Amino acid sequence: MRTTAVTRSTRPLEHTRFLALLTALLLAIGLVGVSSASAEPEDHPFRDPGLPLDERIEDLLSRLTLDEKLSLLHQSQQPIERLGIPYFKAGSEALHGVAWSNHRDQGWGQVLARRATVFPQAVGLASTWNPELIEQVGSVVGDELRGHHAIDPVLWGLQVWAPVVDLLRDPRWGRNEEGYSEDPLLTSAMATAYGSGLSGDDPDYLKVAPVLKHFYGYNNEADRSLSSSDLRPRVKHEYAFAAFKPVIEADAATGIMASYNLVNGRPTHVDPAIDEEVRSWTDRTLFNVSDAWGPRSLVEAQGYFDEHDEAYAAMLKAGLDSFTVDESNAGPTVGFLTSALEKGYLTEDDIDESVRNVLSIRFRLGQFDADGGPYGHITEDVIDRPEHRDLNRRTAEEALVLLNNADGTLPLDPEAATSVAVVGPLHDELYSDWYGGVMPYEVTPLDGIRERLGDDGTVTGVEGLDRVAFKDIATGAYLTATGTGSGDEVVASDTTPTTASQWDVNEWMADYATLRNVDNGRYLTGNFGPFNTSSEEPGGWFVQQQFRVEAQDDGTYLIQYVGYETNEGWWWIPEHYVTVGADGSVGTGSKADAARFEMDVISSGVDEAVAAASEADAAVVVVGSQPFVYGRENHDRETLALGGSQQELIEAVTAANPNTVVVLETSYPTTMDVEPASLLWTTHAGSETGTAVAGAIFGDVNPAGRVTQTWYAGTDDLPSIHDYDIIKSGWTYLYHEGTPLYPFGHGLSYATFEYTNLRTNGKATGGNGTIRVRVDVTNTGELPGEEVVQLYTHQRTSRTTVPRKQLRAFDRVSLAPGETRTVELTLRASDLATWDVTRERWAVERSDHDLLVGSSSEDIRQQTTIRVNGERIASRDLSTPTRAENFDDYSAVHLVDESKERGTAVEAAADGSWIEFADADLGDGAATFTAEVAKASSGEGSIEIRLDAPDGPLAGTATVPSTGDVYAYTSTTAGLVGASGTRDVYVVLTGGVRIASFSLE
Repeated sequence: MRTTAVTRSTRPLEHTRFLALLTALLLAIGLVGVSSASAEPEDHPFRDPGLPLDERIEDLLSRLTLDEKLSLLHQSQQPIERLGIPYFKAGSEALHGVAWSNHRDQGWGQVLARRATVFPQAVGLASTWNPELIEQVGSVVGDELRGHHAIDPVLWGLQVWAPVVDLLRDPRWGRNEEGYSEDPLLTSAMATAYGSGLSGDDPDYLKVAPVLKHFYGYNNEADRSLSSSDLRPRVKHEYAFAAFKPVIEADAATGIMASYNLVNGRPTHVDPAIDEEVRSWTDRTLFNVSDAWGPRSLVEAQGYFDEHDEAYAAMLKAGLDSFTVDESNAGPTVGFLTSALEKGYLTEDDIDESVRNVLSIRFRLGQFDADGGPYGHITEDVIDRPEHRDLNRRTAEEALVLLNNADGTLPLDPEAATSVAVVGPLHDELYSDWYGGVMPYEVTPLDGIRERLGDDGTVTGVEGLDRVAFKDIATGAYLTATGTGSGDEVVASDTTPTTASQWDVNEWMADYATLRNVDNGRYLTGNFGPFNTSSEEPGGWFVQQQFRVEAQDDGTYLIQYVGYETNEGWWWIPEHYVTVGADGSVGTGSKADAARFEMDVISSGVDEAVAAASEADAAVVVVGSQPFVYGRENHDRETLALGGSQQELIEAVTAANPNTVVVLETSYPTTMDVEPASLLWTTHAGSETGTAVAGAIFGDVNPAGRVTQTWYAGTDDLPSIHDYDIIKSGWTYLYHEGTPLYPFGHGLSYATFEYTNLRTNGKATGGNGTIRVRVDVTNTGELPGEEVVQLYTHQRTSRTTVPRKQLRAFDRVSLAPGETRTVELTLRASDLATWDVTRERWAVERSDHDLLVGSSSEDIRQQTTIRVNGERIASRDLSTPTRAENFDDYSAVHLVDESKERGTAVEAAADGSWIEFADADLGDGAATFTAEVAKASSGEGSIEIRLDAPDGPLAGTATVPSTGDVYAYTSTTAGLVGASGTRDVYVVLTGGVRIASFSLE
């Protein structure tokens, strides 16, 4: 069994204690420039915890110089010795346990991980559908971060960049495991629970300060800093904001982190929604931060501003309070902000406002209290406590999802299945991920099954990988490892295969493979060559251990390098193939220059697995993903398919032993050509993965997890990963019309459940009423189990397109065999509101709503209908200025920034593009069309006003002159003919025109 390390530097606890003591000594003699709050400062009022928070903040603010204030706006806030203000580092990673932190001396690129409780990945936490449990998880993570902070308060900051609230709109997203769900309600429920646990239960103080990532419209890695997510108002309010808003409203987070992307043509780092929307969701003070390098990106990647001082000023005015950039060096940030002040981009009042936000959270963390506040007593002995291990096991168990059990293989009878073959690349392996910590111990599936069966069982473990040798047909030499150092280059040298020229091949996902050398156990790696075998596991920021073995028509093979570039960028560059020189040197080149290899199979992994399975009472095939291979930060996926070699393993073992269980460990929905009759899914679930898996296989645990996103049948029918309009393109269970592989909310049980006697607290309600739904759920099976009861609604009539169904409430309940429980699910009628683009506000429409209760979004067991006496949205009035973005439908347009500061306009992406404004009341006749337009390119463009259809009757045409700049707007008018009555109005754009607003008078 190999222990996976996800960072370049780890330290045992004893070493960390030594460094902490050494740091304390250096502090005492003045060799380290970090002070402590206990440095006996002058007794200023801001030190008095008995004073109101605002008074304490204002007292401290009044004592700071301008330079000191500016220094507090950087991620690495240096100590202010004269006031006894300690160092403060913004941001520690704790997505599913304490993960890593930036090294204070060696900069952003050097991270340090410590051992801590590693819980299931975030998508696994959400798969429990148990907010109460996840709040406990968050509390433990908060405790352990406090413990790390006690060891090293400089390295381990108490602001936490977690949870991730990005919606899992597209499972191809490289960071899928970091989010919770494609559904905003489930996402916000889990984020609220986790954030509440992190924050602690004190009404005024914080255990740690959670920051929500990443605001907003971020769900692709491809060109993430350059791509713009088009979010029309309904998608923005009903979907994107809907995940963040409840968490902020519940005071379960202390701020947001801006995302890398642009939204409607404007970088989120300067999006006014941060200040105007997000801060309006709570009365608490928020401390908002940039993402790493985000401030620089505004100039150096996105080119949105010409100068950094202007960019930094725009960020501050948009509502960000901290600049995550330049590692621990605050100098450039202070310099840019100083320049912004001198040029008049900012005032000192602007600076003070952000400094107040920063100080507010630092005060609530107890930094300026003599005793450190109510959480200041937490020390390192809290890390990895036995009760934390117990909670981790329970969480891994509750996260398990039984996807299929068609033949009833599960659970296995431990009395009948005393010999078990456990096979597959993950049978004796656990993985963490980029935002995961270092596990203090590991229970693999093989370990868990052996422990469960004990001395009375026989458990055989087989990895099931093909062992091969690659012979270059030009030189007759085999691809051979020469050592484990980064300078020990792989060459073509052996003329007969030795262990140094033998490789274990695993296709993880799609056809992305890793090649592990048999002689040294290390992985083939390199930056486009030369290659070496220095990697213990695939990992790092630039994952260089990825290859594709391509079969050729003549029976030979090419090896393509599909790792990351580290010198010229972060993207994957295709068409780099392994080459072999006449002297045996190995590098990369074009496909035309690629070396052709004969692939000698030394031993067949499938044959070994089949042999073990054939002799066992039962077989368990453990397959899945490696979190760093084929998709991670900066790298999306093109397909969701499980690797071909793993699918072959499943098929062969199942044929050899019908009593086969397949365990799938992945970070995202996965497709397979084979259809396992018994399929148990878990994300990478931390130290207790094996205990949880073994418990479910043998019936000690009855799986009750549910998938939190649609498992599509494939990717062929999915739109572009850059298409964020879930309404028009039919994304997620809310709008998808196809038949999924597994629907949102799906999960089976060893028990069976019957739903009866659905009732509500009335047949109708007002727009501000409360709807209470009760249903009786009975365990009709022979085993105790848990059922996740889910309430969905569907609005029957609307002026606009509404979801097929939408999750409104859920409850995970435990039932003994024969037990019946009445489950009550509550929602407010206001929860049924949609964003009314005609008036730019929420509206609860008058309509009948189906109330759908069941075990998944597609497994509805009981339903009824309730009348909601909301409002009728009147026909549009286009006689007053109407924002162009508030259309009802469109074709071939982009949403763009009206100005750099605020506003969204519509831009024609092609001639003849259009936007529709449905059900417009034109009265006796509109005579004049007036619009605010811009056109950067030369020549004239045009806007046609058509009725009823994009090619319907032409009411008028306006000419749009070149304005020379996308932000230079002018008015254009046109006379109208025949524009009367209630009609659908189409605005048809030609010539690269931008339109911000218009009216028909």
